[in-house]
Amino acid sequence: MYQNFSLFDGTTDHFDTDAYFVVDDESGKIIETGTGSPAPADQTVDLQNKFVMPGLINAHTHITSDVSGKLDALGSANLNPIVATKIALDNLSDLLKHGVTYIRDVGADFDVDIQLAKLEKGGHIVSPGICASGRPLAMTGGHFCTISYEVDSPDEARKAARKALKNGADNIKLMATGGVSFGGESPNDVQLTEEELRAAVTEAHHKGRTANAHAQGTEGIKNALRAGVDSVEHAFYLDDEAIQMFLDQGTFIVPTLIAVYGISDRGEGRVPDFMLDVAREVKRAHMESISKAAHAGVKLAMGTDAGTPNNDFKNDSAFELELMVEAGCTPLQALQAATINGAQLLKIDEEYGTLESGKFADFIVLENNPLESIKSVQGKKRIFKKGHEVL
Repeated sequence: MYQNFSLFDGTTDHFDTDAYFVVDDESGKIIETGTGSPAPADQTVDLQNKFVMPGLINAHTHITSDVSGKLDALGSANLNPIVATKIALDNLSDLLKHGVTYIRDVGADFDVDIQLAKLEKGGHIVSPGICASGRPLAMTGGHFCTISYEVDSPDEARKAARKALKNGADNIKLMATGGVSFGGESPNDVQLTEEELRAAVTEAHHKGRTANAHAQGTEGIKNALRAGVDSVEHAFYLDDEAIQMFLDQGTFIVPTLIAVYGISDRGEGRVPDFMLDVAREVKRAHMESISKAAHAGVKLAMGTDAGTPNNDFKNDSAFELELMVEAGCTPLQALQAATINGAQLLKIDEEYGTLESGKFADFIVLENNPLESIKSVQGKKRIFKKGHEVL
């Protein structure tokens, strides 16, 4: 039993004081929660009046990306499955120690994320849970095409989606526009067509899986929305019509504000000039778009695009929450984006995302109240995965 703490369980807008919950050691699930004086338990852990919240869910990572620059880069022709797996395991370890207890990976070399997801589910490795996408779908020569299935018609998109699902993907990642990190394209470039996107989304939904789209420019965002994706990643340029489409369809935005910040504010002398120019050009519009979406009530899920330049797996998930608040989210919206909303997007909310009876005891213990200062999530913390402390 864990007791003597203030609890944000993910379902309310506040911390309840003098809280406790009881965890079944064998299953790692919570079997009782409450406040006040609980009945005696076999083992009691006093959390010393700290602040407890669900573990963070990062809905946009690239775990086979080596942010140290010492090994071959994501999508490199020189990368091999063994090195990619080594990179991924190190990144997963960093995420977990930082308080990220579940991720959605949205583009990994050699389907490494799919295999590691199976190992984690089987209890063979200790890591965040993984919603895996494997290889994305992109147009020939399009964004992130180096590790993607290249498709150029609805039929090709359908077949590639079916192949990804056959290989074990939990999610289908789609490239609807160009981006910041690749030369010869821009965030406003329309890439996969609405019809191509829809074909892949339909296949994902037929199998009870999700589909998400990298979409930065307005037209590409609307193509993705009309195609029925579950979430749009980045969403740099949102107009009023796009925001209304999000609201009408209940589609999530995963803002990944740190991905632009890592280039625009940390990239001088570390990334090519074209990346700096594009990132600095889009930064203000990106912040304004997420601000408008947050104020309108669009559902947000936290994701960082971890693995992009100067965007690591150690503390940037918590820093993303700070950037979301800077963009206009309330601290509550930011915490919900990283907990209950992320779980709903990944369709894992029956077992994760909130601290309630019947759900896994994935939680973090903070020194201070993050609803008063979102920066608290970046501070000293203790991490628990399925009821066991991560050391």
